[in-house]
Amino acid sequence: MSVPAVHRPALSLVPDRSEERVVDADVYRNVFRRHAAGVVVITADAGHGPVGFTATSLVSVSLLPPLVSFAIDTKASSWPTVSRAESLAINFLSDDQQAIAGRFATSGIDRFAAPTRWSRLHTGEPVLDEAPSVLRAHVEHRFAVGDHYLVVARLITHTERREHEPLLYHDGRYATATPRVHHV
Repeated sequence: MSVPAVHRPALSLVPDRSEERVVDADVYRNVFRRHAAGVVVITADAGHGPVGFTATSLVSVSLLPPLVSFAIDTKASSWPTVSRAESLAINFLSDDQQAIAGRFATSGIDRFAAPTRWSRLHTGEPVLDEAPSVLRAHVEHRFAVGDHYLVVARLITHTERREHEPLLYHDGRYATATPRVHHV
């Protein structure tokens, strides 16, 4: 039995006219603002009241055991609590929750004051009442990396309150994964 020949087009190399640049702070920001990322609010309490911050750095790390990581700035107001907290909550945001993402990204305000609606899990972690999905996690590791800390956490429980489209951050603004259909 003969196998028919497969026609493959010849590989064509297009000259690269781009300019290679050193990755400084401006280049870094410009490259990553074009990388879409999911938006979550990380919340914790180490005994001195709840803290929370908006994060786009959440990534899955391991399936077995179930681990995630996120980064937090060394100067973040939430860092002292996150540095001491044994556990935390990861509040996933839906595409209609840009206001809450903006609130938890704003410095110098009480992020948990009204209009924020929040409560505590039976284990004490603060959670956003309107978050459609929440993960509770135990902090396993904290690593100093550059101007941030990398936090690795083991997932313990998951609460799915409703299906949702994720809130994304792309090109310096909030975005959605699917375009909204406007009916006339």
